[in-house]
Order: sequence, then C-alpha cells, then structure tokens
Amino acid sequence: MKFTKMQGCGNDYVYVNGFAEQIPQEKKPEIVRRLSDRHFGIGGDGVIFINPADNADFEMEMYNADGTRSQMCGNGIRCVAKFVYDKGLTDSTQITIVSGGSVKYLDLTVEKTKESGDRGSVSAVRVNMGSPILEPKQIPVVADGECAIDVPIEVEGREYRMTCVSMGNPHAVVFMKGVSDLEIEKIGPYFEHHERFPERVNTEFVEILDRQTVNMRVWERGTGETLACGTGCCATAVACILNGYTDNAVTVKLLGGELRIEWDTEANVVYMTGPAVTVFEGEIML
Repeated sequence: MKFTKMQGCGNDYVYVNGFAEQIPQEKKPEIVRRLSDRHFGIGGDGVIFINPADNADFEMEMYNADGTRSQMCGNGIRCVAKFVYDKGLTDSTQITIVSGGSVKYLDLTVEKTKESGDRGSVSAVRVNMGSPILEPKQIPVVADGECAIDVPIEVEGREYRMTCVSMGNPHAVVFMKGVSDLEIEKIGPYFEHHERFPERVNTEFVEILDRQTVNMRVWERGTGETLACGTGCCATAVACILNGYTDNAVTVKLLGGELRIEWDTEANVVYMTGPAVTVFEGEIML
C-alpha cells in the first residue's frame, strides 16, 4: 500500500489515497494501529483515508492511533487539502471536504517553487470550521444549563474549571498558569475517561499570554498528547472569547507551531489558518 506522511504543526498522520487503495473496512482499525505505531510502523497520530464523496469534493475518513474513528481534525483536513491539490486530484484552490458527516470549506494558498514548477504546491490552508456547538448534550458532556462555560469538574481530587465546546468532536478547555510545566501524561487520561464525557474528550490546557495570544497543550482522546490539534485550537479560541479573555482573533501557540483562529461571532463561524507539510512518501506491505 502506498502512503504519504504529512504534518500540520507537528500533528502528523499517515495519508492513504482511497481512490487508488482499496482496503476492506473491517480491516482498517487493525491496519491503523499498525501504521500509527512509532516503533513498528510508519508512526503518526493516526491514519486518514482520502476518499470520493457524494456531498463534497472529497471525504476525510479519519482514525485515531488506537484504531477508533474520529469525526474531525483541523490539522488533518489542511493536509488533505494539500494532498489532493499537490497530487492533481483537483485543480481548484477552493474545495469542500466532508468528515464525520460535516462539510468544510477550504481556501488553499499555492506557492510556486523549483520543486513544484508552474503548478505550485499548497503551503497554507484557511478552513471554514463551521459553528461551534455549545449545548452540553450535543458535545456531549454531562452538565446543567444551555452551555458549559467555566463550570467546575473534579479530577483526581482537584477541582478544575472547564469550558466545553464541540467543533465536530468534543473538547474541554481548562485555563491555568504554568502550562509548559504541566504533567499532562498524568492528568490527561483522567479527563479523557471522566464519567462526564460519554464519548471521551479532548482536553486543552490553556494559558492566556495576552488579548491576542495563548499557549496551549492538548491531550487527544485515543492518541495522548500531540504537538497540535486544529479543532482544539478552534475550541480554545471560542472558550477564550466566551470567557472574555481574548479578542475574536487569537494566535494559538502549540508545541508544534502556531495556528491563527478567528471567530466571526455575527455569522457564528470559526476560521482556522495554518500550514500543511508533506514529510515523506513510501510503500508498506500489509
């Protein structure tokens, strides 16, 4: 099977062209676990299959490293956009991609280099991530009221304050100081598997730097700590704005780079802008 390794801000996945590679659906979870293994496989935060779609230009079929399905990945969808343009599956710089039943609209920035020639290659992507979901039952999170904004949660005997947002997948945003020193590998799993999150949760630990900038680390369900999480950055920006900590445009600093997030509150649409990079390509025996 041929594959392409790509990353957005260090959030790396193995990408498979579903137009050319026909993998039986029931075998995909096992294959994903093998490919994602950083010692015995290719290595990545998961695997993304790029497929034909009826209601969009392409489908992003995404799996976490543990073989479970995921609905959306902001860094992953930017890399899908780069893949389909650079591989000649589309000539358009404005495309649609469906993932987890939700269609996203993407604008591609194309730059010409010696390697890419006159056609150029994608260097950055702006994604219309749609509207944030704040109703607890739809996130889902067990919480009272119409929204879960700055609500308490007890984890391992300590009370935290969280703001919960779905960007197609569930997020709990926790504001704190000293994020860089956080022992995330210890606390992350307790948030992920907490009883208040019936479908588990991605947890963002966020430190406010100023009105336009935050520092974030993320524990992703099914994967662990990653260098970046695009939907997590979107959820973080929404949470920052809801709590009055930042302006409506936020630069989110991550272990793997930076993403620019804007929430147009009048239209209720979140935009994410960031890089997409091809690391290497290869072929692996299944």
